[in-house]
Amino acid sequence: MTELSVNVNKIALLRNSRGHDTPNVVGFAKKFIEQGVKGITIHPRQDERHITRQDARDLGDYIRPLNGVELNIEGYPSEDFLQLIEEIKPDQTTLVPDAPDQITSDHGFDFHTQAEFLDPILARLKATGTRACVFLDPDVEQVRLAAQSKTDRIELYTEEYARTYHQPIHQEVHARYKQAAIEAQKLGLGVNAGHDLSLENLAKFVTIPGILEVSIGHALIVECLEFGLPSVARRYLHICNG
Repeated sequence: MTELSVNVNKIALLRNSRGHDTPNVVGFAKKFIEQGVKGITIHPRQDERHITRQDARDLGDYIRPLNGVELNIEGYPSEDFLQLIEEIKPDQTTLVPDAPDQITSDHGFDFHTQAEFLDPILARLKATGTRACVFLDPDVEQVRLAAQSKTDRIELYTEEYARTYHQPIHQEVHARYKQAAIEAQKLGLGVNAGHDLSLENLAKFVTIPGILEVSIGHALIVECLEFGLPSVARRYLHICNG
């Protein structure tokens, strides 16, 4: 079974557009959890253009006492981000190599050039008790290098999988993700996935053995606007449980 972690960044973006607290981020996280979702993901950026540091604290306070529900905080490991993790101690921290001015994440870490940078950061994260995860492209060589680091899991960056879903090349792309996931598991790494996954393309992706968690935000929130939150949550959970 694959766990679903709902990314609520877009809820915060909508709230911030009006300058008050509607929609409330914790309130929407609660709605998803009441539908059976076992994970909430946030990606606080340095400019706080959607999730704020206070959102992260509020979600930490709400989720921490809940049995079987995890908070995943993802982001670039700047000093202020690491201090936030040390304060909140989320269940999982996912490191993402994005610049402050990026609209969204668009690549994984490169362990050929960044392993030395990442190792002390991963050690610092694990000292807080959080599960450490690193955003990674579906490249077997990168997986092998990641397995030599202090990370517990990788999160496969699935933009290419989603973008090619209706293209002839998709079978080849899907096979590459499967190969990367299987290699990671052989080497003792847990495997998560995320980026542009949706109701349309998720079912095929989770046929890859051993995907522990998918983090889904943009498409899921858009689908909630079209079909309603309860219906969308049930459909995702059915796919993940299938």
